[in-house]
Amino acid sequence: MRKCAVAAVLVLSAAQAAYAADPGQPEEAAPTAAERPRWALQITPYMWAAGLDGNISPFRRAPTIHVEKSFSDVVDDLNFGGFVNVWGRYDRFVFSGDIMYVDTTDSHGTGPLSAMQLPGLGVAIPPGANVDAEVDTKQFTATLQGGYRLLDTPQFTLDALAGARFWHISNDVTVTASHPAIGSRTVSHGESFGWVDPVIGARVFLPLTEKLSLQAQADIGGFGAGSDLTWSALATVNYVFNEHLSGSIGYKVLDVDYDNGGHVYDTQLSGPVMGMTWRF
Repeated sequence: MRKCAVAAVLVLSAAQAAYAADPGQPEEAAPTAAERPRWALQITPYMWAAGLDGNISPFRRAPTIHVEKSFSDVVDDLNFGGFVNVWGRYDRFVFSGDIMYVDTTDSHGTGPLSAMQLPGLGVAIPPGANVDAEVDTKQFTATLQGGYRLLDTPQFTLDALAGARFWHISNDVTVTASHPAIGSRTVSHGESFGWVDPVIGARVFLPLTEKLSLQAQADIGGFGAGSDLTWSALATVNYVFNEHLSGSIGYKVLDVDYDNGGHVYDTQLSGPVMGMTWRF
């Protein structure tokens, strides 16, 4: 499960986009309302150099493990990561879609444990046993939001957003337990779980010059419907290269607290982001 979190982090690092935050997607250089096209679409792949901090459990009834990893640690565990963010607008109606997929592999030694039962092992692990685990985690996260542009001026725009964040986590765990009473036992076990969080948020865009702008987006959700709480925040500085291409740098945080049915995923990913936006 810690793999899970790592997965999220890594995905970022894999030079892809960012969670629901629509990172660094500068608007069309702030034309007036009369000049602005009714349709607008932009796609942003980017890199998120995120670190991971939190508590996770790789499978039901497993011990909860505290994970604290830097971006470089996360990269070491990455098998594959991909992410894309799409932002669309029709007149004052807006749409944000963000999809992430990450596959990581991590090894962890838990040390001596109290008596417990591991899925598929067939026997209880006696107190004082050592348990080593290799976890292959695949994480899919998608945030879809729609909304309305509340303020639309050449100097400032404000969008209100609402939607859902979808989570799906799959873990394949190979566990080796060692104790004089049972010898050395190895077993593989796979589990997956997922949930949906309702989210509400806002997005603001502030042009500073013809080429330079600031953007911020944040959301909050969960409210016990899926996770107890999830939130994300992103702020970027953007620079327009030409009519169709712009770049951005900034900082992003994604936090979730999920604990249900024996599965624990209470993590925070945070770090700098850098992306390129193509506008159509």
